[in-house]
Amino acid sequence: MSVPQVLSDIRAAEQQAGREAGSVRLVAVTKGHALDEIRERVLAHGDFPLAENRGQELRDKVAAWPQAEWHFIGPLQRNKVKYLRGVTLVHSIEEVWQAQALADAAAAWGQAPDVLLQRHNGEGQKHGVLPEDLPAVLREVQATGLRVRGLMTMAPYDDPARAAQVFADTARQARELGLPDLSMGMSGDYPLAIAAGATLVRVGRRLFS
Repeated sequence: MSVPQVLSDIRAAEQQAGREAGSVRLVAVTKGHALDEIRERVLAHGDFPLAENRGQELRDKVAAWPQAEWHFIGPLQRNKVKYLRGVTLVHSIEEVWQAQALADAAAAWGQAPDVLLQRHNGEGQKHGVLPEDLPAVLREVQATGLRVRGLMTMAPYDDPARAAQVFADTARQARELGLPDLSMGMSGDYPLAIAAGATLVRVGRRLFS
């Protein structure tokens, strides 16, 4: 599949859900792909945010291409915070200490990224804030001075009905918390996420296959 095909899918899903055209942004997951390939396969078709989930790969790509909008979508370890300089949005905050470490580092950088809180999907995954803990974690993360734009979640694989429920529950809680952005949906389930209200879909495999 290609970027134009994925964009066509996104627009069709927006229309089917009765949403405004352009209300969903494609976030291109570029891990393992060289900058020349990213230019040819992704950015030749538009100006999209680029996302990485490995700190060192992100650091090297941001240094080589600082004009792009870079997102970080992977688990954030303490020793990886230093690699996030130049990032616009971090999708995966799940502990208050991560936000504090990021805020402290950003004070030296002169500019802080916005963040999303990762919501646990209720399955066996080990990452994410439990839904009942999200209000308190939100307050504590906001107290660090970082701007919290919304929630991120990862749905269970190979279970569309369960995925749709996870997306709907996450969207409902984001509304309750007054958070506008929803990073939901990947290569296998982004139409379901758009139907539930995703504003950011993280697609990699389908862009480069």
